[in-house]
Amino acid sequence: MDPELLERITARRAELDELEEQLAKQLTEVRAERDELAVAERGLERMSEQLADERASAAPTPGQVGGRAVILIPHRTPDAE
Repeated sequence: MDPELLERITARRAELDELEEQLAKQLTEVRAERDELAVAERGLERMSEQLADERASAAPTPGQVGGRAVILIPHRTPDAE
């Protein structure tokens, strides 16, 4: 067997092993970031739903006074701004 060729094969194998380690680490980091983004997205969806529910419940409700349509406004509490 040619020692020079064997040395080149061994060197290339070492390069590929190093590249494999780098890519595996990078893949792990990408997957972790993707998981974090999925969690953030779910949190944002929940917050958006809660805000929509709060806005819907805080909207003035229509009512009638003397047969006329009016908007009922809730009483303010002392700590309300």
